[in-house]
Amino acid sequence: MEGVWQGYSGEWTHVSRQVIVLAEATPADKFGWRPVPGVRTFSEVYMHIAMANFYLLSMTGPKVPPGMTQDMEKKITDKAQVIDWLTRSFDAVKTERAKIKHEDFGRAVKIGKTDATVDGMYTRILVHANEHMGQLIAYARTAGFAPPWSKGSE
Repeated sequence: MEGVWQGYSGEWTHVSRQVIVLAEATPADKFGWRPVPGVRTFSEVYMHIAMANFYLLSMTGPKVPPGMTQDMEKKITDKAQVIDWLTRSFDAVKTERAKIKHEDFGRAVKIGKTDATVDGMYTRILVHANEHMGQLIAYARTAGFAPPWSKGSE
């Protein structure tokens, strides 16, 4: 489990790699699948992660990418496009975090009307990605396939 227990960067490498590997392993015809009516499809969950990465990151300073709109979660459903957005969002978080000086982690930021810190935003990004990784694992198993990293243990 490369990255696990190695601080933020290791944990970020771990979850971002697993989300991408699972997205690549998700059959293209399953991107529109949802376990029950009213919940997100695979592609909507993947796009939700990407969009949240960019949005939460923007609270710390960097701008969201050109062309990112609130309706993308439902509009972008093509597997290659979804994986591209995911990859770019994970890379953006990793790149921007590496630029931060230690003293800047405590800098105050706002998310809506809530006070936060740069460190708090990066923590939320990490927790959010892991939260949805668990959701996607449950989706995969319910949809009839296993995450690639767990196939040897079945």
